[in-house]
Amino acid sequence: MKNDFTNTITTFLHLQQKQNPISILNYQYLTSIKTLTPHITCLAVHRNLLYAASLNLINVFDLSSHHTLIDTFNETSTSGFVKSITFSGSRVFTAHQDCKVRVWLITSSKTHRLLSSLPTVKDRLRRCIVPKNYVSVRRHRKSLWIQHNDTVSGLAVNKKEKLMYSVSWDKTFKIWDLSSGNNWCLESFNAHEDAINAVVVSDDGVVYTASADGCIKVWKMMDDQVKRYTLVSMVGKQKPAVNALALNSDGTVLFSGGSDGTICQWQDKQNDIVLKEKLRGHSGAILCLVNVDDLLASGSADLTVRIWQREKGGSSYCCRGVLEGHEKPVKSLVAISGGGEDDDEVVTLFSGSLDGDIRVWEVFGLV
Repeated sequence: MKNDFTNTITTFLHLQQKQNPISILNYQYLTSIKTLTPHITCLAVHRNLLYAASLNLINVFDLSSHHTLIDTFNETSTSGFVKSITFSGSRVFTAHQDCKVRVWLITSSKTHRLLSSLPTVKDRLRRCIVPKNYVSVRRHRKSLWIQHNDTVSGLAVNKKEKLMYSVSWDKTFKIWDLSSGNNWCLESFNAHEDAINAVVVSDDGVVYTASADGCIKVWKMMDDQVKRYTLVSMVGKQKPAVNALALNSDGTVLFSGGSDGTICQWQDKQNDIVLKEKLRGHSGAILCLVNVDDLLASGSADLTVRIWQREKGGSSYCCRGVLEGHEKPVKSLVAISGGGEDDDEVVTLFSGSLDGDIRVWEVFGLV
């Protein structure tokens, strides 16, 4: 399939500047992966396995064996759409439309077994007796503060601190302790004025949340002993809703994608988010972002994926290619960086669309 150039989209772009010439990149469409059901909502990669959520089902493909489908789990239709997937060791955490986070174990045979849902029954029981643990969620209705009350839209894991962060359309941001088998909910914040669409965490534990209210907020752990977070900075209301976030490899640059089709590049300077530049080119809302090495990929409601590259020796990004072929909005992206020949770097990019197609691309020629 890789050598079948009748199905290959190859784009060579030459961009020469006086001081910072940029190398040639080659973009190649390799193949597509079909799921059992349409409507790809999210993709994730872990231990050479590709996870693709379509409707309520989560499909698992072995990347070392020609993208072979090896497992399908979460057959229960009552969970609704799967919105996010993340990992901690041999555990898989999935966010669902039914307000729950589910925890799965990857078995030795690479199948998946349900362990629990969050908040756990133990967590509920130890808090349900105390009245102050209940909060008003809507008129004449209360619930425990540890549980989400609308679609869980995003998950992120802090491997160093063994914490997980969840965000929801109920406007809350919650922190979970993964250091023991209990998976207790540690904190919950009424973080935004509208649905929260995305969450990312840097290697040093800084958490960013983005919302339909147009705000991006920055949360930092102020006490390592008790693991408590505090809001330290925010970008005030912007006109478009913010749908997607991504961090560069060292966590110093944040990218956000809005409903107006614009990608913003931000830098966190002493607890203050500073706008560095805006990347324009998409004609529809930005739905997903992924960063690997010095490349940024964006998926949009305009049915395309754009590849952006940082200029050598600089901080600005320019569009190096437009990947076409999806028939519906591109909802999720994941990327894997691997070695190539002659010191070139190769990035494999997976794009998942609401058309039910996962397209596999290869980006090479990076030096």
